[in-house]
Amino acid sequence: MAPDARARLEALGTVLRAHGMSAWFTPDGLRVENPRADGCCTVHPCAVLTVGPREADAGRLWFWTNWRHPVADADRVADAVTVLKALLSGEPGVVL
Repeated sequence: MAPDARARLEALGTVLRAHGMSAWFTPDGLRVENPRADGCCTVHPCAVLTVGPREADAGRLWFWTNWRHPVADADRVADAVTVLKALLSGEPGVVL
């Protein structure tokens, strides 16, 4: 993982933890869980995030889920938090 990508994920993890989410690094990226919601396949809803270029946005860096869904521009941490809180809310029908 590139140093810049890790720094962006660390910043996102800090803000997510301030919002009551759990976030820690794994070999695959930043694992995020919502301990306040029940999961369907896991105890809590979760996603593993990475940072990479988005070709549809001129190659700018974006946060991505482990399903390769774009979350938000990597410069827009607040937007990523909003999307992830909705995605990991445990509510049916929330998709990216």
